[in-house]
Amino acid sequence: MPNLAQIAQQLVATGKGILAADESTGTIKKRFDTIGLESTETSRRDYREMLFGAKEAMSQYISGVILFDETLRQSASDGTPFVEMLRANNCLPGIKVDMGAKPLPGHEGETVTEGLDGLRDRLAEYRELGATFAKWRGVIAIGEKGPTRASIHANAHALARYAALCQEAGIVPIVEPEVLADGKPGNHTIEVCETVTGETLADVFEQLRIAGVDLSGIILKPNMVIPGINGPTVSVEDVAERTVRTLKATVPATVPGIAFLSGGQTCEQASANLSAMHKIGGLPWALTFSYGRALQAEALAAWGGKAENVAAAQKAFVHRARMNSLASQGLWEADVDRAA
Repeated sequence: MPNLAQIAQQLVATGKGILAADESTGTIKKRFDTIGLESTETSRRDYREMLFGAKEAMSQYISGVILFDETLRQSASDGTPFVEMLRANNCLPGIKVDMGAKPLPGHEGETVTEGLDGLRDRLAEYRELGATFAKWRGVIAIGEKGPTRASIHANAHALARYAALCQEAGIVPIVEPEVLADGKPGNHTIEVCETVTGETLADVFEQLRIAGVDLSGIILKPNMVIPGINGPTVSVEDVAERTVRTLKATVPATVPGIAFLSGGQTCEQASANLSAMHKIGGLPWALTFSYGRALQAEALAAWGGKAENVAAAQKAFVHRARMNSLASQGLWEADVDRAA
C-alpha cells in the first residue's frame, strides 16, 4: 500500500492536476441554474458521469478527483461505482470533509470553517469507501477591516487539526487556505493580496508544525496572488512573480506539491498564470492545478443537461484539462488555447 508521501507525489505527477468536483448540493444547484437544469440526485450523477467518462482527460491529465459525500457513494448509470470508474483511469478518489465556513464570533464578515467534531470517524468511513486524500477549505476574506489575526489564526489552526487527523487515518490532506478574490467589496490590490496570502501561509505552516503534520504527505491548495475581482488589472507576469515570491518565503521545500485553486479567474487566466510561474524557474515543489469551475465551466455549458450533448461536453472538458496540463509544465500558449 502506498504511503502518504507516495500518494501526494502521485497527485502532483508531471502534467497532471486535480479535478475539484466536490460542489455541495447548494453549489451544484447554482451551477445547474445557469443552464436551466433542476438539481436532483440523478442529474448530479449524470453530470459527474459525463466528466469522469471523458477517458482522455481522466487518464492523461487528471491525477485525482475531490468528491462530495454524495458522489463518493454514487455509481454511474451502468452500476459502476464512481470510485472504481476513477481508479480504472489511474485517478485517485478524494473527499471534501469540511462542513463549510461559518461566522466567526465577534468578527463581523469573517468566518471559520467547521467540521472537526466527529471527523476521525468520518475519515475512517471515507477510507473504507476508497478515499485516499481529503480536502478542507479555510476562507480568508479581505474587507475594509479585515482579515483580522483572529480569522487567519482560527482557520490555520483548524486546517492543522484536520491535516493531523487525515494523516492518522492514512489519508493525504489537501490544505486549502483561500484568500478570496471575489469577496466583498473585492476591490483590493494585488499588493494587499500578497501581504495577506503571505501572513496566512506563514500561520498555516506554523500550525502544521505544532500539530506534528508530516509535510511530505500533504498537498497545499492556495490561491494565486491576484487582485480582487473589482481591483486594478495586473499582468500575468506580475501574478506569477508575486505568487512564486510569496510561496518561496512561506512554503517549506518538504511539501511535494502545490495545486492552485482558480477562484476569481476565468479558465484562460488560470491557465496563463500557472504557466507563467513555471517560466520563473527554481521551484522546489511541483506546481499544478486543482480547479473546479476553471476546469468545468466550458463543459457544463456545452452539456446543458442533455444526453445528446455529452460528446461535445467531454470534448470541451478534455481541451481544458489538456490546456492546464500544458500550463502545469510551463507550455501553455494562448493561440493554442483559442484555436480549439
